[in-house]
Amino acid sequence: MRRTLLAAMTAIAAVAWGAAARAQDWKAKYPELVFAIIPAENAQSVSERWGPAVEHMSKRLGVKVTLRLANDYAAVIEGQKAGHIHIAGYGPSAFARALTTGARLEAIAQDVNLDGSKGYYSVFYVRKDSPYRKLEDLKGKNLGLVDPNSASGNSVPRFAMHKMGIDPDTFFAKVVYTGSHENAIIALRQGTVDVAANWWNDENESLLMRMDRKKMARYADFRIVFKSDLIVNAPIAVLASLPADLKARIQATILDLAKDAPEAFRKATDGKAKPWEPVDNRAYDPIVELDRFLDGLRKKKF
Repeated sequence: MRRTLLAAMTAIAAVAWGAAARAQDWKAKYPELVFAIIPAENAQSVSERWGPAVEHMSKRLGVKVTLRLANDYAAVIEGQKAGHIHIAGYGPSAFARALTTGARLEAIAQDVNLDGSKGYYSVFYVRKDSPYRKLEDLKGKNLGLVDPNSASGNSVPRFAMHKMGIDPDTFFAKVVYTGSHENAIIALRQGTVDVAANWWNDENESLLMRMDRKKMARYADFRIVFKSDLIVNAPIAVLASLPADLKARIQATILDLAKDAPEAFRKATDGKAKPWEPVDNRAYDPIVELDRFLDGLRKKKF
């Protein structure tokens, strides 16, 4: 019995030593990890929301984690393809675009809405004081999209308009890419565009509601004239080339954030989400196919 106990203790110690050695190996290779966020909001808002979560990640992982505030979606994609960005919060279409353009990534966590659902919508907003009641009323007006790699701000709206028989590049007088979801709302409020695409969960949460809470815009000043089919919620992804132990620790840190650092989680999600849940790349296959379809349409036009 003593021999069995000693053997068991030796085995446990060997496993612990092996885990510690692996951790030291990746810590030596990755003394700093870069976490980038897709720019749905302005840089200050992103920093305020994600700063505490990234600080907690640094403590939990035992290496410095730096928050990268990207200028556009493409910067995050290219940064991960080059290996300069180790972790990134994506939109579904940007993640699909990263995969189809050669980035070797693994989705590890997915947003979860307060009601437990894992999807959101693309909507078209107009100003409430405008005469427009449906998208067809806006022929010859200016359309505000977000970014070519945004699901709710470009891919899904373009696909929806295609099904409606609308070619946005000829139907509208001008198509303007605003760069972020916040900028799309601002452009609409200022009259630069007459209709703008954006993301919307439900009556209680959307980018516009976040802007309302920050007193950047009033939700009551806008009206939805179109809502898409459900879009799968956004992922957090890591480089596939990272050591398996490191990837597992990053995933555990993110999935446990709501429990281990509730205030940091509340800030990161604006208090409007449940804890992240595990996900893998297969969940985004429909978005990959959608992007390929839209790429095919563009090639036919040109």
